[in-house]
Amino acid sequence: MNDHFAAYSFVDRITELVPGQRARGVFHVPAGLPPLSSCLVAEAVGQLAAWVSMAHIDFRGRPVAALANETILGHAVPAGSRLDLAVEIDDCDDDAVAYKGWADVNGERVITLNDCLGPMLPVAEFDSPEAMRARFELITGQGAAPDRFRGVAAPRMDVHEGEPAKWKNATLYVPDSAPFFADHFPRRAVFPATLLLDSEIRVALSLADEISAQRGGPSLVPSRMTHVKVRAFMSPGDVLDIAAEASTAGDGTDRIMLTTRANGKNVATARLELSVKE
Repeated sequence: MNDHFAAYSFVDRITELVPGQRARGVFHVPAGLPPLSSCLVAEAVGQLAAWVSMAHIDFRGRPVAALANETILGHAVPAGSRLDLAVEIDDCDDDAVAYKGWADVNGERVITLNDCLGPMLPVAEFDSPEAMRARFELITGQGAAPDRFRGVAAPRMDVHEGEPAKWKNATLYVPDSAPFFADHFPRRAVFPATLLLDSEIRVALSLADEISAQRGGPSLVPSRMTHVKVRAFMSPGDVLDIAAEASTAGDGTDRIMLTTRANGKNVATARLELSVKE
């Protein structure tokens, strides 16, 4: 199977479209796979916004490395589920797209993205504009064949001991090759920011378990991520250093500050809020 529009594509069909303003779409999570993580659900919403914005400027540009001011996290999506996607475009031109969006499963909200900004870069640097136009015609028409997605293997990551319930570090190894690079992107392989965020959350969960154990209380789970900023592209073979540091806000909310560095330089930051597992 060709991995383009399969290995890291999460919009099967656009079911409603008001050009440049809003869209609704669907993605079927194939049976037999692990649950789709919140970060991949966020990727699906972002991809729907990307299709709307690219079509609006006639595929001259595409949003890459979006910034998200607030993401309200729900649960992972079980295999076999239908993901109902929605985006509202606040502004879109050749420079950037501003949007918000959400995803539901069986009427239950599983993620909400607020105040997102995607800088536009030339489509031709990353993919064939002609291939993107053809794909857009397909997914706004009969829709793509479902179940092309075969899952994404988590990149290798070594989590290091830190100060229990205070901080923890990890080393993430971006693979030299992986099927998702054929989709992200064919002309310039870029490690997806959502896979980085997924890895960061894994480190944060390890720290959250220590916080819960130290207090002797209930488990803590990620509930809200804010101030997500990706400052640089991450390439195949990169070695990334992730730092997670716990703190408590004035209102008592547990937070974990996440910072990722490559070659000593900050490439991404985010703030993760925790809540008691229900």
